[in-house]
Amino acid sequence: MPNLSTKNLVEVADIQGNAVLLNNGSLRVVIEVSAVNFELRSEDEQTGILQNFQRFLNSVDFPLQMVVNSRQLNMDEYLKSLDTVIEASENELLKIQASEYAKFVKELLQLSNIMSKKFYVVLPFYIYETPTKSGVMQSFKSIFNPGGTIKKIDATQLETYRTQLMQRADLVTDGLIGLGLKTKLLEREELINMFYGLYNPGDLPKVATEPT
Repeated sequence: MPNLSTKNLVEVADIQGNAVLLNNGSLRVVIEVSAVNFELRSEDEQTGILQNFQRFLNSVDFPLQMVVNSRQLNMDEYLKSLDTVIEASENELLKIQASEYAKFVKELLQLSNIMSKKFYVVLPFYIYETPTKSGVMQSFKSIFNPGGTIKKIDATQLETYRTQLMQRADLVTDGLIGLGLKTKLLEREELINMFYGLYNPGDLPKVATEPT
């Protein structure tokens, strides 16, 4: 079996602006979506959410993918900063309360993993090859082969495809906002960070919250 470079297993060929270019010539955009606590809603509110979600799905006439990314939070830096606050505090009552809180967090970490969840909607735009003598099936096989030849598209084609893809993104964004959700179309740096986290699961995200 021939030795394959790691890059042959990664389907991403390039990221230009908010568009992800794959090796097969197709494009993707990624929309980050906020969460809604369904269980805390009343029965009528839950019914309304489900009905609106059904209408949203029925309004979409193109493929999309909904992705949930769950990661264990790294609380080490947060606990260190909390210890710093405790040591620097001159208020004895505040120091006691902060110490009890730090103890609670440490005990909670021993009992269960604290997870961070992020929600994404991925929108594709496929560019199919013109069938050659090898036949239609070979063209389809090349689309799902990450180790195959990278399909090149010029700047004019890219702009045309991106425009069509953004029309889909606008439609999806409007539908999600109608559900009471917040959306964000990921740009280049955010996409790079997202893919880095996916391909490096050992690098656990750290808590950004500073203790007060």
